Amino acid sequence: MYRKDIPFATHKLVTRRKPRQELSDEQRKELVEAFDLFDTNKSGSVDYYELKVMMRALGFDVKKQEVVKLVEEVDVHRSGRVHLDDFLEIMRRKITSRDPDEEIIKAFALFDDDQTGEITLKNMRRIAKEMGETLTDDELQAMIDEFDSNQDGVISQEEFLSIMKQSSMY
Repeated sequence: MYRKDIPFATHKLVTRRKPRQELSDEQRKELVEAFDLFDTNKSGSVDYYELKVMMRALGFDVKKQEVVKLVEEVDVHRSGRVHLDDFLEIMRRKITSRDPDEEIIKAFALFDDDQTGEITLKNMRRIAKEMGETLTDDELQAMIDEFDSNQDGVISQEEFLSIMKQSSMY
């Protein structure tokens, strides 16, 4: 927006910018651990291939061209390597640009492996088994009932979104 009472050169100062989102201490700690794990030769940097594998392991479905572009943006010395601080900046941008609803829907799909659009007792049994938990059907159904707002015996995608938005994860 242009205001006539403010000199043109200062308009950049007047425009409102979104505050820069930072990584939480926990996110930063996890990213440093991941970086250290993938920096196998302990050089303090990773190459394109290590970065790509690391980002995928962290849940980011990145394509080759995107990784190449990210490396070019931070690799000021043109060494083909990404240092820890650069990696943290790349991941800060990626994490803060994520759409929370999209991430929750991806998580829902992990539960809804039969793609019915609902989390059922059958889905909960599978998840419990995969996690090595020994829970009875009554215990699993109680978990469903806890969040089943329309009381139809299953958790819909909408109910799952509502649950997750109330949690501190998203």
